[in-house]
Amino acid sequence: MEDVVTPPAPSADTWAGRRVFLTGHTGFKGGWLALWLSSRGAVVRGYGLDPDTTPNLFSAARVGDVLDDVRGDLRDGARLHAAMQAFQPEVVFHLAAQPLVRLSYDDPVLTYEVNVVGTARLLDAVRRTPSARAVVVVTSDKCYANREWLWGYREGDTLGGYDPYSSSKACAEIVSAAFRQSYFPVEQYAEHRVAIATARAGNVIGGGDWAADRLMPDLLRGFLSGTPVAIRRPGATRPWQHVLEPLHGYLLLAEKLLSADGARYATAFNFGPRDEDAKPVGSVADRMVHAWGEGADWVQDGDPGVHEAGLLKLDASRARAELGWQPRMNLGLALDWLVDWYKAEHRGDDMHAMTLRQIRQYEALATSRD
Repeated sequence: MEDVVTPPAPSADTWAGRRVFLTGHTGFKGGWLALWLSSRGAVVRGYGLDPDTTPNLFSAARVGDVLDDVRGDLRDGARLHAAMQAFQPEVVFHLAAQPLVRLSYDDPVLTYEVNVVGTARLLDAVRRTPSARAVVVVTSDKCYANREWLWGYREGDTLGGYDPYSSSKACAEIVSAAFRQSYFPVEQYAEHRVAIATARAGNVIGGGDWAADRLMPDLLRGFLSGTPVAIRRPGATRPWQHVLEPLHGYLLLAEKLLSADGARYATAFNFGPRDEDAKPVGSVADRMVHAWGEGADWVQDGDPGVHEAGLLKLDASRARAELGWQPRMNLGLALDWLVDWYKAEHRGDDMHAMTLRQIRQYEALATSRD
């Protein structure tokens, strides 16, 4: 790996006793982040809907054991505001979303209500919460106007989105920028002391994702049942990364936002893998078949379905230069950890302990020089 400096890990000094409001804690990324924050000593209140799959990470890894679990809809502004006001957080991570491209075609209005209006309601609650200091709004790599370039998108590139999901994430970026400029302008940071940043990550993989219409959950359901998995677009290239990679970036970004120089980081950041880990779907499926072993296979689906991007990459130079963040896991290692997690879950192991163990292992990677 190209290693210039030893990258930081989340600081226990920063997070111990810190009050964190986390939307989407019942989801895949939110569950991992809740466990990581709690392990660093943070006091976490989660706000989100019931898990939308059975099984799910929230139950499997007993995420509810480590936080204050509040169930609520982003679109319910009064409930969201009350939950935040009563908790008085210093840090807000906004991960709740309608996260599926294909579902956005089926229900575009829901997608815009959750991803756009929901983000506006979250930020409106922030501006009415005096304790808030650092806000990380998580959007998506799909927020860019994708021209199928061979090079990665940078944070200043044009926002867009072909489908309702992708465009909703571009809208969430615009909403976040508007709230920052209107209520928490960088040039007046010394007065309001609130810094809002957005985070754009690639296709995340890891244990505990059972969502429909995602490659890894679809493959694993097929592997466990012994049924070849139908893949719609094996030639499509995606920026694959283990879920802990962007979460590491979100934590480092929040730490910078909390610093005396927080205004400097109140902008957008990409968190993507190295170029060599942007691989075609079919290639990743082949690796998964090899890693899983007996009973694993896939076939090409004759119906490619709705439009999806064929090529998408991110340039994470800003995160490397300003946050000290860089990818620590290659795709092969990420797939090994994913397979280990699901095989442990299938055996009936303690998945709370397993998930925390992988977090500790990642922290060791994040501070290593190699």
